[in-house]
Amino acid sequence: MTPMDQQDYDVIVLGAGPVGQNAADRARADGLSVAVVERELVGGECSFWACVPSKALLRPVIALSEVRHIDGAREAATGSISAEGVFGRRDRNVSNWDDTGQADWVAGIGATLVRGHGRLDGPRRVVVATSSGAETALIARQAVVICTGSRPALPDLPGMAEARPWTNRQATDGSEVPARLAVIGAGGVGVEMATAWQGLGSSVTLLARGSGLLPRMEPFVGELIGRGLADAGVDVRVGVSVRALRRPDPAGPVTLELDDNTQLQFDEALFATGRAPLTDAIGLDTVGLIPGSWLDVDDTCRVSAIEDGWLYAAGDVNHRALLTHQGKYQARIAGAAIAARATGTPLDTAPWGVHATTADHHAVPQAFFTDPEAAAVGLTAEQAVHAGHRVHTVDIEIGDVVRGRCSMPTGTPVARGWWSTRSGDICWV
Repeated sequence: MTPMDQQDYDVIVLGAGPVGQNAADRARADGLSVAVVERELVGGECSFWACVPSKALLRPVIALSEVRHIDGAREAATGSISAEGVFGRRDRNVSNWDDTGQADWVAGIGATLVRGHGRLDGPRRVVVATSSGAETALIARQAVVICTGSRPALPDLPGMAEARPWTNRQATDGSEVPARLAVIGAGGVGVEMATAWQGLGSSVTLLARGSGLLPRMEPFVGELIGRGLADAGVDVRVGVSVRALRRPDPAGPVTLELDDNTQLQFDEALFATGRAPLTDAIGLDTVGLIPGSWLDVDDTCRVSAIEDGWLYAAGDVNHRALLTHQGKYQARIAGAAIAARATGTPLDTAPWGVHATTADHHAVPQAFFTDPEAAAVGLTAEQAVHAGHRVHTVDIEIGDVVRGRCSMPTGTPVARGWWSTRSGDICWV
């Protein structure tokens, strides 16, 4: 057997999406040598199958809706959206799924890009298998950072494989509008994609298992989003579950069997039913961890179960907040903490202080680009009560333009508040 090539770096980053890029950038900025391993496209899910393409699809739909809500402008909005034009705009936004520019960026910060499937092979060791079958071993002097993200979590239902449902990838890179689309799941992906595809000309039915939409936000938010979707023509159904699927003809429609014994037929079905960690094939078992598991971390994003502290996990894989901007923030924290520890610098005396090396996850901002749009920071009122806070909720009227509400622990400055304009836009901080 030919000896495997071996290369040493201070830091090895698994995953070259926005999270991995930020971890690499921060470590490089502090003078550490970095290798970034990527098996797909540099830029990851956010750049090519999530944040960027979804917003590119949504923007024309939302813009047209806004125009139609404005006196004097709605008269100019005639005809319908050009799906072909929207798809072309989307393709330009994702550089036609060409990652050359992002690969050049990795090289530009002085990091080494290693293309292939990377997996742990014991402490501080990563083996990368390339498409040609060759393998390279990478050794981390300081740290390995897992930034492999997450994948769609599909429920185990009869007929799932036969039905070949859409996930977020088909929903964002597809270029044909199905006449009838079922969206199963009412979280962020579900409501955004229902908004986009209804606007592109599909007849969309949104199926929510729970009693409302966006269940992790305040109940009134889901009510407003549901009303907006219904006004746009979406058939919104709550309190229903899919129990089986059928698609005997690969080119034919898919039938959904619901738990109330009704059957619905669609041209495509999108499952937006949550995410699972993309950690099942990265060698976690070689360091005593469970393949396919979420990775528990401390506030420097160091994996808690690894005793000598060389393994870090940032972004979706640590399950603190499955949001790209939060993952990028965590990655910068991890990179700064690795650099501080590499030089023996106490975290509280590291450049920019202790807050540059500890990741706060108690007031995470999030936003969904529906019609109306929704955004939030921190706990809901119910979550705050369950956490032991004394909460007071107040409705606020400000003229004819803004209606708002704020909740605050008694005796403290305002902890959260939200505002809704007459047109339905929602924002709370």
